[in-house]
Amino acid sequence: MPTTVIFTAAGGKASSSRWCRGVPSNCDPVAQPNSPSSGATDISGSNYARFVAIWGRNAVGQARLFNWPAIFRTVRPPYGSSNWPVFIMIPQLVTPRRFGDDRGWFSETYQEQRLRDLGVTAKFVQDNHSYSKQAGTIRGIHFQRPPHAQAKLVRCVRGQIFDVAVDLRRASPTFGRYVAAELSAENGRQLFVPVGFGHAFLTLEADCEVIYKVDDYYAPETEGGICWNDPSIAIAWPGIDGTETFPMLSAKDAALPFLSDADFDFPYDGTPLAPLDE
Repeated sequence: MPTTVIFTAAGGKASSSRWCRGVPSNCDPVAQPNSPSSGATDISGSNYARFVAIWGRNAVGQARLFNWPAIFRTVRPPYGSSNWPVFIMIPQLVTPRRFGDDRGWFSETYQEQRLRDLGVTAKFVQDNHSYSKQAGTIRGIHFQRPPHAQAKLVRCVRGQIFDVAVDLRRASPTFGRYVAAELSAENGRQLFVPVGFGHAFLTLEADCEVIYKVDDYYAPETEGGICWNDPSIAIAWPGIDGTETFPMLSAKDAALPFLSDADFDFPYDGTPLAPLDE
């Protein structure tokens, strides 16, 4: 099954296609005041399906040139005590390779260097595992605020889900827009959701199990969320219209506020949301 990619303007109509539509022309990455001297150089214009070259990669500033099928930028963190550059990224779809034979298959579902080669430098500290009994269950839209904001690496190990990442960086030209992909035990895909993005998923089958890594521990005093059916985000949930068909929700998720009332302040590094690339 092909990847489902959704990209919608806040309050706009969602479209479903291999690539997103209507990427605004003012979304080209621009230099930020807090970028180090080895910051990104945009060579792609507004075509976010093309490669972008960046200089610099690690915390000690050793310069190397990389070309990756995603857009990211090296910036100094706006909060915390660290003075070293870190990567702030947009969501990425990751598909670990499977090696099959007559017995079945084998796959390295997490390999740090391979993710670093994609620009993912998050140091994961915890694995979470959820089980949803019914199809049509929505969990989200969730996030944790700084200083305990979390990046996530999400995969479905049983069943199939519609996985969503929403841009919550208020200064971003793609604030309130989202990307989504179908993750399943069969396709083995994973979605990397960076800090600054809300996360949610809808189960497309009964008895779904989802495992995801996070790079900070659960901190209930920093957790927050947004209502699943916020009209300004307008997520096109498959099979759920909010008028005749409704999702299964926890009481906590059912009480989440709309985007306009949610409490968060994530930094924007100059890289707007872009389509997911297989």
